[in-house]
Amino acid sequence: MKFLLNVYASASDGPGDALGHERILALAGRSGELIGAHALADPSISTVVRVRDGVVEVSQGPYLPAVQHVAGQYLLDCESRERAVELAAAMARGRGAGVEVRPVMDPAGLEM
Repeated sequence: MKFLLNVYASASDGPGDALGHERILALAGRSGELIGAHALADPSISTVVRVRDGVVEVSQGPYLPAVQHVAGQYLLDCESRERAVELAAAMARGRGAGVEVRPVMDPAGLEM
């Protein structure tokens, strides 16, 4: 089953948690469960595109103002939700913000 781990941070967190990143790379990388990982730039430099009544609107900044934002993502292929949660806990240990574990749908729906 595939799961996307969304790692949340706040502006006060500073640069990413290298130790958490190293832990999940070691655990999920060694087991072959890690498909991919990406750190995301600060949402203040993002671009939001909306189409209303056929008109394209482009704005700068985050999609929604928020105290926390998605700072990175890990795509995993795990045997179970419990294993994905175990890996998320290893990533989140010592962080103030959380890690969301979200199942990835295949074309036919959830793989569950």
